[in-house]
Amino acid sequence: MLSGRSKFKRVRQYVVVGALAALSGCATAPRTAPQAVRTGVQPLDRLQVAILPPERDLQAQLMAGDFALAANDLKAASDAYGRAAQLGDDPRVAARATELALAVHDQDAAAKALDRWARLGAKPLELAESRARMALDRGDTAEAQRQMEIMVGTGDPDAWREFGRTLVTARDAAQAGQLLERIATPQRLPNDSAAWLAMAELGENLGRHDYAKTIGEGAQARFHDATTYGWAAQQKFRAGDKEGAKRLFAKAVARDPKNTHLRLAYATLLAQGNDEKSAARVLAGGTQDVDTYLMRMTLAARASDKAAEGKLYDEIRRQPDDVQADNAFTLGQLAELLGKQEDALDWYAAVGDDDPRIFDASVRSAVILHLQGKDDDAHEIVAELQTQYADRPDQLRKAFALDGELYMDARRFDAAVNAYDKALQVKADDTDMLYSRGLANAEAGKVDQAVADFRKVLELKPGDIEASNALGYTLADNDRDLPEAQNLIQAARAARPDDPSVADSWGWLKYRQGQLDQAETTLRGAWTQHKDGDIGVHLAEVLWTRGEHDEARKVLNEVRRLDPKNAALRKTEQKLRP
Repeated sequence: MLSGRSKFKRVRQYVVVGALAALSGCATAPRTAPQAVRTGVQPLDRLQVAILPPERDLQAQLMAGDFALAANDLKAASDAYGRAAQLGDDPRVAARATELALAVHDQDAAAKALDRWARLGAKPLELAESRARMALDRGDTAEAQRQMEIMVGTGDPDAWREFGRTLVTARDAAQAGQLLERIATPQRLPNDSAAWLAMAELGENLGRHDYAKTIGEGAQARFHDATTYGWAAQQKFRAGDKEGAKRLFAKAVARDPKNTHLRLAYATLLAQGNDEKSAARVLAGGTQDVDTYLMRMTLAARASDKAAEGKLYDEIRRQPDDVQADNAFTLGQLAELLGKQEDALDWYAAVGDDDPRIFDASVRSAVILHLQGKDDDAHEIVAELQTQYADRPDQLRKAFALDGELYMDARRFDAAVNAYDKALQVKADDTDMLYSRGLANAEAGKVDQAVADFRKVLELKPGDIEASNALGYTLADNDRDLPEAQNLIQAARAARPDDPSVADSWGWLKYRQGQLDQAETTLRGAWTQHKDGDIGVHLAEVLWTRGEHDEARKVLNEVRRLDPKNAALRKTEQKLRP
């Protein structure tokens, strides 16, 4: 049977031949005066083009089915493919028709398509699988079991995989679990640890935990390979037995040291137990890839281990160019950790466009340029991100947030407010952005707007500690609604009694309330705990008010040394003239 495209080509050929014949006739015709020739009926009058009705046109049905699939209209696709299966002789079309009919739970259409597929040569495994799915769909457990036993009895290498897939797609999990236990028994499962573990995992997913445990332990006892030990380790971990999980992961890694997935899982477990050295040793002991390098870098950074960071940096740089390119982001991070900002910029620039960390690489580049005082270049990168990710809300919001953070750090608070405004256009109720804009408004002296932002955060997230503390402090700092400020900061203190920033708010509130003893005691404690410029300035002002000028000057000198650009320091110095 000719396809539609073949038919089209054939018609075109006729047209070309006809045209050539006409031209040939023109070329060979005697140069005599044309004579009138009676031609009778014109050839075109005799030409009849047979047009099939759509329901009998295979190509039309296939196109209709594909268009329906594109529109997510499975019922229409099933109908069209069902008709196509009957018109054509392609087993793949019949298989598709069967699959679609099963997807829309059309038993009659599925039976008809399956019958056609069988006549076109479907494999016994394929037929049994489809019949099992039909039986499951109509709740016929006995027939489903019969067909599934045929499936696993075919000896087809894909039989157990298709058996699992059939159960995964079953609508009744209890029925699927029952069939799993009846058919996938230790006596019947093949001599393949992957098949055993797949059935154990399926049992877990279907809520058959005892079955899963039996099969998993059976696989471990029978095969003693890395994957079975790895699976058993995961089971121990899920059960809360971390030590047992570690022992099993150690055995798994010993059997397959090249398996990076096992090493990463084992290292993660060790790191969670604060055994970062062992975790790093496990990761460094075998084949390396992007994930192992990245985790080794993370572990070294968490431990502030400069020697390990430098060693890893050199190790990756000794790798071939393609390995370095794949790990450009990790190399950039390591260069940053080692204080090599220019190298870091080069590595981040080398991160490929298809690398999932390309966005983060651009973010880090902007931050480095900002730290180098190249704010125009930093904001240019951020602007590019805002353009490139305009259709991706998460990244677009992060790009605006980065803009705001850079402006905040540069004490350009109005520009920061503008950046956070844009972030909130992406997601209006983003509490993080509302909180950040509140801080920017407060720093810009826009107290009403700051209070409104913090109140909005508390409306969306009642009891939020950060917002409670920020609103309480802002009210206290501006001598507004001090009773409310006290309630807010008290709530924050109850939640975070050891947080120096909350203690600073409390001490400053007490100062505003004229309770100087309590203010000094609280601020001294916070200053001792954390040498933050704002805390120091608050303590200095309280000391100055109490007449302890020498000590106030001493604290201000320390703030000047630690945070010379502190805005509160400049205001206080102008006010007190110490």
